[in-house]
Amino acid sequence: MVSTLGVAVVGFGWMGRVHTQAYQRIPHHFPQLPVRPELVAVAEEVPGRAEEAAAQFGFASTTRDWREIAADPRIQAVSITAPNFLHREIGVAMAEAGKHIWIEKPVGLTAADARAVSEATAKAGVRSTVGFNYRNAPAVAYARELIASGELGTVTHVRVRLLSDYAAHPDGALTWRYERARGGGGVLGDLASHGVDLARFLLGDITALTADTAVFIPERARPTGATAGHTLATGGELGPVENEDYVSCLLRFASGARGVLEASRVSVGEQNNYGFEVHGTRGAVLWDYRRLGELDVSRGTSYQDQPVSTVFVGPGHGEYSAFQPGAANAMGYDDLKVIEAYHFLRSVAEGTTYGATLEDAVHSATALDAMSRSAEQGTWVSLG
Repeated sequence: MVSTLGVAVVGFGWMGRVHTQAYQRIPHHFPQLPVRPELVAVAEEVPGRAEEAAAQFGFASTTRDWREIAADPRIQAVSITAPNFLHREIGVAMAEAGKHIWIEKPVGLTAADARAVSEATAKAGVRSTVGFNYRNAPAVAYARELIASGELGTVTHVRVRLLSDYAAHPDGALTWRYERARGGGGVLGDLASHGVDLARFLLGDITALTADTAVFIPERARPTGATAGHTLATGGELGPVENEDYVSCLLRFASGARGVLEASRVSVGEQNNYGFEVHGTRGAVLWDYRRLGELDVSRGTSYQDQPVSTVFVGPGHGEYSAFQPGAANAMGYDDLKVIEAYHFLRSVAEGTTYGATLEDAVHSATALDAMSRSAEQGTWVSLG
């Protein structure tokens, strides 16, 4: 028997749209799921944006005040896709109102913010999922299987990269993303949070790290109107960029493995250059997000001059079979968010956690806080 779950979206920029589309695709890709999301309400403070969302996607009601979502008895689950600085307040309020939450990373600006939301959901007994979407790629799931099975031997080191150019233009508007009080650690929260989650997902807990950070575009023009995404602005008053454009980090894992993590939002010539290389004593796996359905694998007993082969993921790897019938058919970013929505709704339906959790978000945020302290102090920082 299939039941209906009333859902709402708080914040309707690009990510709010992605969440909404993921809800609508659930019945097509996961028909076995015993719940069906119903788009009850959308909250967005920018005038007219919620009404546009309702007209396009069929939300039953709109509001500019997210508190109305918390008070609405028709709603059982909420997507929180508002700016980072609102995540803690909204997340805690929704949990206290008994709403299950699907919240975007980095779940606030600090580890304390993420921990507050995690504790609120635990106390309320509601389910939650966090937007660490890259771990949902079937190739990443396969890489994790190979590592856990010992196919690579003992993992010795990993390199995780997240290089992008979305903030490389010097005329990029000085939005909330560049303010410490509203955007937190800049590229740390935007991209390095994903890198930490991927590293932990593949190799286990991080015990210590040392980091270096930099701001390469120190001033930007203030926007003169409402913005969405990474808007350009010229002629406005210049203001300071308060958070990081770049971070590089050395990692130590509980297993004894070592790691390198690098993230940049100002890398000219790089568009979504995200990926990892994991090396073990007998083999390696390499993944590039831009080749989402491929995993380069080296395994065997040669050690030296051991070849690398490309595996095209297919049915049996993660949730691939929900989208394509055979290997080497393409998937995309939005598909990863559909998988995330599935994990969220399945968690609600079965009362068991699936996918990335708020505990994962706390671990990621703890590492981000440690990166900031390490860069400031010039020392290794323990995460124990």
